Amino acid sequence: MTGTNAAQIPKTVLVTGATGYIGGRLVPRLLEAGHTVKVLVRSPDKIAGVPWRDKVEVVESSLDDGDALRKALDGVEVFYYLVHSMAAGAGFEAKEKAMAGIAALAAADAGVGRIVYLGGLHPQGVELSTHMRSREAVGQVFLDGQVDAIVFQAGVVIGSGSASFEMIRHLSETLPLMPAPSWVRNRIEAIAVRDVLYYLVAAASLDGPINRSFDIGCRQVLTYAAMMKEYAAEAGLPHRVVLALPVPAPKLAGMWVALTTPIPLSMAFPLVQSLQHDAVSSEHDIDRYIPQPDGGLTPYRTAVALALGKERDGQVETTWANAGVASDPLPSDPDWSGHTVYIDERTFHGDVDPEHVWTIIEGIGGRNGWYSLPLAWQVRGWLDKLTGGAGLLRGRRHPKMLAAGEVVDWWRVERIERGRLLRLRAEMRAPGRAWLELSVEPDGSGSLYRQRAIFFPKGLSGRLYWLAVLPFHSLIFPAMARNITGAAQKLIDAERPAGTP
Repeated sequence: MTGTNAAQIPKTVLVTGATGYIGGRLVPRLLEAGHTVKVLVRSPDKIAGVPWRDKVEVVESSLDDGDALRKALDGVEVFYYLVHSMAAGAGFEAKEKAMAGIAALAAADAGVGRIVYLGGLHPQGVELSTHMRSREAVGQVFLDGQVDAIVFQAGVVIGSGSASFEMIRHLSETLPLMPAPSWVRNRIEAIAVRDVLYYLVAAASLDGPINRSFDIGCRQVLTYAAMMKEYAAEAGLPHRVVLALPVPAPKLAGMWVALTTPIPLSMAFPLVQSLQHDAVSSEHDIDRYIPQPDGGLTPYRTAVALALGKERDGQVETTWANAGVASDPLPSDPDWSGHTVYIDERTFHGDVDPEHVWTIIEGIGGRNGWYSLPLAWQVRGWLDKLTGGAGLLRGRRHPKMLAAGEVVDWWRVERIERGRLLRLRAEMRAPGRAWLELSVEPDGSGSLYRQRAIFFPKGLSGRLYWLAVLPFHSLIFPAMARNITGAAQKLIDAERPAGTP
């Protein structure tokens, strides 16, 4: 049958978006299928801690640089285009289309055989949201180009750490009685992330020229309200009542989503707008080219159970939050000359060994919290959310382990020296740049815990901001230093066999 891939044929592939949610999961599966993989990233440090880093060729560049992209595509047979600028704010639609045009030309010049793109499932003949219109336009750029393109169109992707799953999870857990806009009655066909990855990998080995789009989904259609209710049932929550109000209210709903979920305003608005219409497959032609996975496509409820299980077991591979933009690293201390810099430094000596203190440091944030005045941290998180920042709801990928580039609530891991130093860069809204350093070292028979809050103010507002938060620092940071060491001691006590003094 035309296009059927009877066996995986090893190819040389280039993946863009390898630091993102889908791309970060696709790369190891392509390697497992026997393909030679190159990844194009702007910041190689963001993949320094991933297990597949040494198995791929890393090209440091941007999609805005057509010449560099053309060189990266030299010898490449399949080009996976898995980037989008939804969280980049105003103007992302024009930016996405322009970058797709550069990529299409570079692929043609380099002699690439196929482009694979993941777009969004949407109805025909209606006025789409900016987000969905942009996805459609990018797919069309590739279909109109000189290189054959396979454009997959998927709806809500359900998987541990996905933005869509986090949105459903937090909305479902927030209120047992939920007034909601009219779009919660819209029909949605979700798809498990494992099935998305299955189709993406299979696309590399399809035979013959193919230049078209394919709708992909789980073949089970639910309303968005039903998806939240099904989530609640799978998570063991009481029955949720969702009241659909007779107004769409996309802006108000976007603000509500931003406040009650980890999704920032810049992403909440386009995500909510994309739910204004039904998202159901209009064709199942993909079955003629790629057979369904063994056991069939994953039902929605099963996808939810798998995602919850991954989170419970600390096996989340990638999260939407870890795909954030990079910023300048903290200058080393000697380079601070010429900068205005404010530092709040605390130290605490404890009789606890450094190893156990480090366990607490590396596990900070998320469900473990910040070891001082939880209400104060929550209030600051809400204020950050209201101003369009990240807030405290993003959590962390793994409950115990961190890697460079990962998210921890409103922070991002900038540097980690396991057993000694953790440096977090703030992604909250503030008039300046901020970092939090936590470190531990041996000190006699115990350990010395050191904590530094570092702030580079921007203008007068930055200086006034630092003065305003100083009273809170004086309450939060001393307690934090004591409590982290105290938590390490409790960890030792919990490991001690019963009856041992």
